[in-house]
Amino acid sequence: MKIVVIGGSGLIGSKVVNKLTNLGHDVLVASPVTGVDTITGEGLAKVLKGAKKVVDVSNSPSFKDDDVMAFFTPSGRNILAAEETAGVSHHIALSIVGADRLPKSGYMRAKVAQEKIIEDGNIPYSILHSTQFFEFAGSIVSGATEGETVRLSSSVFQPICSDEVVDALVDVILSDPINGNVEVVDPEKMGMNEFAEIYMDQKNDQRLIISDAHALYFGTEIDDKSLTPGPNARLGATCYSDWIRLPGNLR
Repeated sequence: MKIVVIGGSGLIGSKVVNKLTNLGHDVLVASPVTGVDTITGEGLAKVLKGAKKVVDVSNSPSFKDDDVMAFFTPSGRNILAAEETAGVSHHIALSIVGADRLPKSGYMRAKVAQEKIIEDGNIPYSILHSTQFFEFAGSIVSGATEGETVRLSSSVFQPICSDEVVDALVDVILSDPINGNVEVVDPEKMGMNEFAEIYMDQKNDQRLIISDAHALYFGTEIDDKSLTPGPNARLGATCYSDWIRLPGNLR
């Protein structure tokens, strides 16, 4: 079966490509590097020819509010239009647990807009909502740094290992469309400040972590319900404090 992975050279995309290839599928990567520009639509018709399933794990190169919206909305429309012409039977996308609960975040608004385009389209679809990846610890700390302090919310979330997101995503890809969404999270709840503290301890980073209820995440305040899943989420099994001690995982 021919499967096209849009954004197939990124963290999740490259792992999805490898796993599907090892399972014997004909997998093609669609990205600017391979001559596909989803913003303009260039290269989409060619790469989607004969594809049965399309997986969109692409991301905006800029996280500024206007830039993110200007990426996800035309990209989503162009991909779905090209899929319809090519006769694609299943569109799969990766999104974020709680995106619809954070309308003050430009990034989250753009992800919600992307999902709305998919839902309103004519292609049967499945959307996987994931929590934040363990691999995001460094960027979360960096984004919260103010001089020698790291200011983060203590609100709980349930970050997950990217490999377990890939496992869930591949299961969705190889299943029939659900015309809805499913969530994947780690069962362990922790404050975002605690998540950063574990990372910084492993890095021997002596900066001070400040717990601040008003600290922003992707441009908005969060609470204990913002980034946590509903009752029927698929659960991972990897403990963050164990994962980060494994060779190669501390970045």
